[in-house]
Amino acid sequence: MVDVDNELEDIEITALLETVYKRYGYDFRQYTTDSLKRRIHTLMEKHSVTTVSELQNHVLHDEEWLERFLLAISVSVTAMFRDPTFYWALRTQVVPFLRTYPTVKIWIAGCSTGEEAYSLAILLQEEGLYDRCSIYATDMNQGVLKVARDGIFPIARMKEYTDNYLKAGGIEEFSTYYTAAFDSIIFNQALKRNLIFAQHNLATDQSFNEFNLIICRNVMIYFNEALQKRVFNLLHESLAVLGIMALGNRETIKHDPHSIYYEYIDEKERIFKRIT
Repeated sequence: MVDVDNELEDIEITALLETVYKRYGYDFRQYTTDSLKRRIHTLMEKHSVTTVSELQNHVLHDEEWLERFLLAISVSVTAMFRDPTFYWALRTQVVPFLRTYPTVKIWIAGCSTGEEAYSLAILLQEEGLYDRCSIYATDMNQGVLKVARDGIFPIARMKEYTDNYLKAGGIEEFSTYYTAAFDSIIFNQALKRNLIFAQHNLATDQSFNEFNLIICRNVMIYFNEALQKRVFNLLHESLAVLGIMALGNRETIKHDPHSIYYEYIDEKERIFKRIT
């Protein structure tokens, strides 16, 4: 990629993000600048695009390029039972609360390719709760949602996933939850029965239900302060009183006005209970 004056590039990036928002409704305008620049540069280098303005032209006129842009910009780092201690905390400290409800509504916001949703489905099934749960797993990116709905993942990752599952307190053979074929696995249909994968944009969309548990982990670290505030407000509106919210281990509600309505269940794992 050729060198571009930083000030000019900032102007081009602002124009690109405004174009994506006005043309397609995806709002990246309040994402942190450094993270955005890195991802845009990586996309441009991969496809030999020399300027942000050229990238903007591709994205504006070609929906295949839009998909490339969304996949490059959206944060899709995930794994089954990622951060096993978090899932152990869910199993031991959150599940007892969920048992008190006849039905449980759960929202996984920013679900990416679905590994977190399948992990939670497995955990709830082992705890005898899955049949009374509905898990709404949402993401802004249709491409990753298709992967999530299909439930097909590389077999090469199963050793890592199995290790995570066992560290998270898994009580079965992890292989009982999927079928292997060639270089892929597919999760059992039984795990999908209470999973609803749907498109939702945290930056622009509104609350769509009231939930007993909301999981939004490692999403807001990529947002600037204004967008974080908007998303916290959205999550708060969507969480029932006495409901539980889980954030990533680098995220907190400590400085948000809504923090007065919450108490820690597990400070280390960033799990909160709404008390009023």
